[in-house]
Formats: sequence, C-alpha cells, structure tokens
Amino acid sequence: MTQRPKKVTAATVVRTERPTPHLVRLVLGGEELAGLPVGAYTDHYVKFVFPPAGVSYPHPTDLATIKREFPAAQWPRLRAYTVRAWDAAAGELTVDVVYHGDQGLAGPWAAGLRPGDRVLFTGPGGAYAPDPTADWHLLVGDESALPAIAAALERLPAGAPAKVYLEVGGPADELPLTSLGAVELCWLHRAGRPVGEALVEAVRALDFPSGRVHAFVHGEATAVKELRRLLRVERGVPREALSISGYWRRGMDDEGWRSTKAAWNAQVEAEEVTVALPA
Repeated sequence: MTQRPKKVTAATVVRTERPTPHLVRLVLGGEELAGLPVGAYTDHYVKFVFPPAGVSYPHPTDLATIKREFPAAQWPRLRAYTVRAWDAAAGELTVDVVYHGDQGLAGPWAAGLRPGDRVLFTGPGGAYAPDPTADWHLLVGDESALPAIAAALERLPAGAPAKVYLEVGGPADELPLTSLGAVELCWLHRAGRPVGEALVEAVRALDFPSGRVHAFVHGEATAVKELRRLLRVERGVPREALSISGYWRRGMDDEGWRSTKAAWNAQVEAEEVTVALPA
C-alpha cells in the first residue's frame, strides 16, 4: 500500500450534491490539490481532519507535528473516505460521504458544508485497481464501498467480465454506474435486514465462473469476515487475488474500530489457517 506523507492538505468546497438521500457528494478544489497523486488506484482514499471545537492548527502542518506540539485532548479525529473521482484538468477532487441524518461525525458535517468552506485532509492512500489480466472480476460491498466500486467499474477493460453485488438501504440509494466491462450488476436492498447479510447470501449462491478472479470486497467488518472465509477457505481464492477489508464495524465509531482492526484481522487470518488445515 502506498500513502502520501501525512501532511495536512487544505481544500475549498467547490460545490456539494445529493446523488441519493444517504449520500453527500463533495467536490473540492484549491491550489494545494495541484499534482495530487491520484490515479494509480481505484480505491484511493483521503482522511478528513476534524479538530476539536475551538482548536486550530498552523498551516502548513502534518499529523506528526500536531501530535508533537498539541496536547492529546487537542488532537484531531480522522475519517477515511474513498475518492470517487479526480479531475486533474479542473483540479477537482470528488468524495462521497455516507449520510444518515444527525448520526456520526462526518455525515452531518458533510451535509452542512457550503461552497467556499475550508476542509482539511491527509492522503491520498490506496492499494487496489482491477487487474486487466484477470479472467473475471468480483466486486462486493455496501454503501461505504460504493465509490471505490464505481471507480473500479470505470477502469475495467472493454468486455472484461465482472460480477457486482452492491447492498444499499433501498431503491432510492441506487446510483447509475458506467463501465466498458461486461458487468452483471445486482443491487441488494437491505430493507431492515442486518448490514451485509444479503451480500453474504448472494456471494455464497454465486456460481463461480472458471478462470482467475480478481476480487474487491469491502464494507461492514462482520460481513466482510464471513465473505473472506467464504472466498479464501471455501472457494480457495489466493490472497494476492483478493482486496478485502472491513471499512467499518457495527457498534463502533471509527476510532474504536481502528484501535482494534489489527487484532481483528490477525484473528481472522488465524481462523482461516485453522479451518484450512487438514483434519
């Protein structure tokens, strides 16, 4: 995985959009975005920086400087979001933020932004782009993975086969997606069911095509854990052919999830080895 040094970039809100009831689209611009290293991956992400109320940081700065020069109570909270698009000619970065009313930190913040407002972020990071040599592609995720999956579909070579499963709340949360690939897209409506349950069912029922798959599976951690075991252990998908991670976890804020994610992943990998061992 590559990641830009954790300097804090300042950008200006150019405009905001509401493509669905539960999505806020931020289009950001500004001189500091010139030369932003976006384009190698389709899961590029930035981390928005949220200083505590009443706290401001010198600019330019970076996270290491903030943590060295400010007391811990004044350190920022961070929220990671996938880059939906980068228009290098216009110098505009588009980021989609999931919005569930007044819940959470970033959703209400994004909904309240107006053109001219200043935002801070670190990054971009990233690690995945569709392998053009794969025989077919599998893309699976909930709303949190929708921007990355949309970007990946736009990157598929012409005619590349792809099975795509996207779980959202309901029909109003669907978005038009474009691709030159031979895409079979299935929107799964949650309709009150636990997050990720429909995704696990759909992938388990999938009649896997022959050939080498390249898979991207991201979303709620508990569902992703089940999907990882299904793909790695039951289907035998090699680790190098699979980009898979829990973007978030039910019942935890982002700080809580990040503080436990490494241990969670280690446990998942250990369970995979145990299950895969011959009896």
